[in-house]
Amino acid sequence: MLIRQELAALRGDDRPQRKAPARRVAGRQAWERDGRGAAILAELTALARGAELDDLPLLAALFAPGDPAARTVVEEVTGWLLAELAAQPLGQVPFRHHSDGTVTTLLLARVGGATLALQAIDGLALARRPEPVSVSFAPVTAWDHVLAGHGWGEVVRLDGFDHGRARLVSQPVELAPGSVSHRLGGSAAQILRRVEGCLVTLKLQCRLGAGSVTREFRLGDGELLHQAAASARDSRLELTAALLGRMGRADAAPLLAAMAEEQGGPHLRWQALRECLGLDTARGFAALGVVAQRADDPLAGAALALRNQLIDKYPELGRMVPCPG
Repeated sequence: MLIRQELAALRGDDRPQRKAPARRVAGRQAWERDGRGAAILAELTALARGAELDDLPLLAALFAPGDPAARTVVEEVTGWLLAELAAQPLGQVPFRHHSDGTVTTLLLARVGGATLALQAIDGLALARRPEPVSVSFAPVTAWDHVLAGHGWGEVVRLDGFDHGRARLVSQPVELAPGSVSHRLGGSAAQILRRVEGCLVTLKLQCRLGAGSVTREFRLGDGELLHQAAASARDSRLELTAALLGRMGRADAAPLLAAMAEEQGGPHLRWQALRECLGLDTARGFAALGVVAQRADDPLAGAALALRNQLIDKYPELGRMVPCPG
C-alpha cells in the first residue's frame, strides 16, 4: 500500500488538519462580516423581500456586462480558499457545494429564496450525457454572468399551456465571457448543448411567490411529464396532508380545514381540502363552501364545481350547509 507523505505526517500530528476547518470557517465568516460578503447578504435580503435588482448597487454591478465587480468578488472568495486547500487539501470547503461530475456548484451566499452561486460545467462530461428530452420551468427569476469558457445551447420559452400540453418555442444562444442574461424561469429555461472546455458562471436566483409550481415538459411534443410544488415547505405539507388522510386521522380534520381556508399555495390548499373531505365529510364540505364563496380565491371556481358535483351525487349534502349566495 502506498501511503502519501501528507497522510503519514497526520499519523504523528493531526493538529494542522484539525485546525484547518476552523480557520476556513473563520475566513468565510470574516468575508460575510467585514468584506464584500456583508453587502451581498444585505442586498440578497432585500431581493428576497421583493426589491428590484436595479435598486441594489452591488448585485446590479455583478450582473452588468463589462463590469469587473463579478470577477473581483469571485477572486476574493476563491483566492484565500484555494490557498487554504493547497496547504491542507484534505480539509472541508466552508461553503455549501455540490458536484455530479458534470456540474459543480459553490453556494457563495443565500438569504431566504435568494441565492448567489458560482457554477462550473465540464464540457467533456457534458458531451457524454444523453441529449435532453425534457425541459423544466421553475418560478424563479435568474441572472447569469459568464466569467470563463464558451457554451452553446438554446432558450426554450413557454408560449402557452392547454390540456396538459405546452407550446414550446426555442431560440439558439451562445455563452461567452462577459455575457449576461436574465430570464423568468416560469416561462423561459436554458438548455446547454455543448461547452468548450469549462464554462464558469456567476448565478443569481430569486424564488418567486409562494404556492407556485415547477413543471417539466417533453421537448418533442410539449406533454406535461411532472409537476411539483416549487416550495420545499409546501411539498412537505402536501405529503403530510396525504399521510394524515391515508392514516385515517380524523382528529386532523380541523387543521386541514384551516389550511384549506387560509394557508399555503393553491395546490397545498386543494390537497388539504381533499383529505379533509375524506376524513370528516361535514367539516370538509363546510370548508369547501367557504372557499367557493370567495370571489378572489384562485380555488373558488374549482371548489364551487366540486361542491355542485357532490350535491348532485349526494343531495343530502345540500342540506348540511347553505348554498353560496
